Amino acid sequence: MISKQTIDKIFSTIRVEEIVGEYVQLKRAGSNFKGLSPFHDEKTPSFVVSASKQIWKDFSTGKGGTAISFLMEIENFTYPEALRHAAKKYGIEIEEDQKDFSEEAKNAQSERDLLYKIHEVANDFFQNFLWEVEEGKSIGLSYFKERELRDDIIKKFQLGYSPEKKNAFTEYALEKGYSKEILEKSGLSIFPENSPAGIDRFRERVIFPIHSFSGRVLGFGARILKNNVKTAKYLNSPETEIYHKSNVLYGLNQSKQAISRKNVCLLVEGYMDVISLHMSGIENVVASSGTSLTTEQIKLIKRLTENVTILFDGDNAGIKASFRSIDMLLTEGMNIRVMLFPDGDDPDSFARKHPQEYVEKFIENEAMDFIDFKAEILFKEIGDDPIKKAEAIRDIVKSVSFVQNALKREVYLKQVSTKFGLSEQSLFNELDVQKQITQNQTHKAQIKAEAQQPAKLEVVNDPRDYIDPVLFNVTKLENDLINHMLNYGDVVLHRTAPDQQKYDITVIEEILHHFEEDDYEFQVELNKKIVDYIKEGIEKEELRKGNFFFGLMDEELSKAAVNSMNIYSELNDWTTRNIFSPNYGDKIPEQVAGDILIHKFRYVNFLISKAKGELAEYAESDESKYFEQLKKIQMLTMVSKELAKILNYSAITGIYTDR
Repeated sequence: MISKQTIDKIFSTIRVEEIVGEYVQLKRAGSNFKGLSPFHDEKTPSFVVSASKQIWKDFSTGKGGTAISFLMEIENFTYPEALRHAAKKYGIEIEEDQKDFSEEAKNAQSERDLLYKIHEVANDFFQNFLWEVEEGKSIGLSYFKERELRDDIIKKFQLGYSPEKKNAFTEYALEKGYSKEILEKSGLSIFPENSPAGIDRFRERVIFPIHSFSGRVLGFGARILKNNVKTAKYLNSPETEIYHKSNVLYGLNQSKQAISRKNVCLLVEGYMDVISLHMSGIENVVASSGTSLTTEQIKLIKRLTENVTILFDGDNAGIKASFRSIDMLLTEGMNIRVMLFPDGDDPDSFARKHPQEYVEKFIENEAMDFIDFKAEILFKEIGDDPIKKAEAIRDIVKSVSFVQNALKREVYLKQVSTKFGLSEQSLFNELDVQKQITQNQTHKAQIKAEAQQPAKLEVVNDPRDYIDPVLFNVTKLENDLINHMLNYGDVVLHRTAPDQQKYDITVIEEILHHFEEDDYEFQVELNKKIVDYIKEGIEKEELRKGNFFFGLMDEELSKAAVNSMNIYSELNDWTTRNIFSPNYGDKIPEQVAGDILIHKFRYVNFLISKAKGELAEYAESDESKYFEQLKKIQMLTMVSKELAKILNYSAITGIYTDR
């Protein structure tokens, strides 16, 4: 188990804006940062990061938390995994509590954990074989050197080599204690009937590890070096519980910071294209690794930028097939440019031929928008045929129909109008036709999908489920008081006693005194746990505010503390319209005093309601308890009336006390 000292060090060192900024393109908004939600499709940013409080809030989904909880959400990490990842990023050495470690290790061995671990072991094995073993150096390393790769680039991408021996890695992993089952599920080994000792899937190949956004190895790509073998040139890991090729982009982990910094992503096809561009100093590049571009991959890019430049080989026969990718990028709101390298060149060869500045300027100057690109490709084959010309223009307008922003659509259509000498009205008419065709196709696909689903009878819950308003009022005020303690617990309140003596007390102490004075029974179990921790702090002469709870191993408590912290979206800045709304916390002394009074009033009414319910039980069974309960109700009713006077409360007008 990770020691408490290490957890405290992690939380005191990490920066939420830096960790979230690797996944979300953040822009400063006042004292906060904002960006598009990584958990929900949206066009208006509703994801807010508070650098001062070190927390984040996604207003579109209601999620929120610390940098650690963000890693748990986005990467599906466990709490310890997220802590270890953050520690590695900031160079913090992990100290283990040895007493509990072995038990934690036993409980952590889920299949998913083992899949991550076996890929990590395989990655180390392949790299070690490349650098340390003669076969790896003479074959694998020599190949990379022939491709003019520097040592630092080979290590940056963790390239490796799988040896000729058919079960070298399988044998190694079995000796390490990994089971045949996990080796098969990972796709690293195959166990056919005629080879019970197993066969390495990637034997005799150079290895390209495929990393997640955060840098964990999910799978491998492998290239065979022999030309006389009848097998696929490239071989990839099969789909597993942790590797889904449609959700991964090669090089994204190594390129994400450059993409965010330059605000543009270069999209290429192969591993070597990415690696060669990196070696030339151009790092904002990822590859779809030979698969058709997917919506999930586009969303990964969109976390960092909305600008994509697609780089094609000059003689690529599949360029027309790429039109689908362009339409998908447009549907996701991306801004697209496309560039064709000269015939005979691809990004890999071009980057190796020319210096960085030349390559960058070439891409910048030669990249064209998708309209010019499609026109150049389509018009190569049509000559003077007017029918084919009309079909080509219709194809271009179809792509424009995928653009979601109305203003952008109009600008693109004006460009088409000018380029081909056509009236804007005829193009708008064609746009409407294409949009209708797309909608009909989508609708038919939905109907087909629904028809394939078996009919299910669903139990619909009554939306009018009863909520006790008395209990609701008590719980709400209880939560408000806990929020005051977590947000403003160390604020000193200047109070005056009934005998006119002045005294100072913290927010935490005043609210704790209120709870203890009334022998309050917490309605929310989590709130009771928070108060117990705060009381423990008082005994140790510590004032434990919200930040204290972030570093606890109890993730439920940590999340509760974060959710209670105040972080406000600045999406609607009313000050630009000379409307200045009050900020929560501007009048803490009044707010705390008022909420304590209201909570006391609500709690007394809750006790009256509870006592009346018990009264019916004693009416026939216990006369003495019945009258005792009546007296209790009368006393509580008197207290309630006194509090109502102080609060200026009536059943009709509610509470109007100046707070």
